[in-house]
Amino acid sequence: MATKESIANTLRVAFLVCLVCALVVSTAAVTLQPLQRENRQLHRQANILRTAGMYLPGLDVRAAFRNIERRFVELETGRYVERPDDYDQYLAARDPAQGRRLAEDPAGIRHLPKVAEVYLARNEAGELTRVILPVHGYGLWSTMYGFIALEPDLDTVAGLSFYEHGETPGLGGEIDNPRWQQRWVGKRLYDDEGRLAIEVLKGAVPEGDPAAAHKVDGISGATLTTRGVNNLVRFWIGENGFGPYLDGLRERLAAGGNE
Repeated sequence: MATKESIANTLRVAFLVCLVCALVVSTAAVTLQPLQRENRQLHRQANILRTAGMYLPGLDVRAAFRNIERRFVELETGRYVERPDDYDQYLAARDPAQGRRLAEDPAGIRHLPKVAEVYLARNEAGELTRVILPVHGYGLWSTMYGFIALEPDLDTVAGLSFYEHGETPGLGGEIDNPRWQQRWVGKRLYDDEGRLAIEVLKGAVPEGDPAAAHKVDGISGATLTTRGVNNLVRFWIGENGFGPYLDGLRERLAAGGNE
């Protein structure tokens, strides 16, 4: 009898300990959700600033981000539309009412939202200094999420960075390397005829290549990740991505607008 009672007591204590731990974990998870959301937002904002060349160590991210305007674009038409502040284009992409499944999908995106966000950076005079576009696509092991920033001419790349991916450390993970990201700065998206020409090569850009302004060195030993970056950038800059928006914005700026 004593043995049975001992086992019963042990199980009872174990159950109570598990119950208390579960309550603590659940309470902590619920309590920390607002802080986690805020940290994710700050991380995202910091990466937008970094891509635009506006980030420095110790920077007050919230204060710096006041010079960046978030807007929403209908991808098919390139027109600005209204969406609530909590709009999530990645969730919208999987909603049949707000997105569509891609038939041709070179970037491995699968689902495309009808409306995507863009970020416009301005100087103190209110003049447009950067256009930052969210981009994503599949690499070797994972979907890579990042941003590409463009100069006001909407042709010259001001920066490219990734804030989330699961590529192989030391190989595909080199997309996080500032030295490789720096190779994008100053590259041109379009050729002299206005055709999309940006390309990430399998290896290094040949010396003396007349089209070098449109080509970026690939990552050694990471062919599939390199191909993934090439495909996602070309997709999002192209006609099925932000192409219509960039065309319209270019026309408005040429007409003297400032967005």
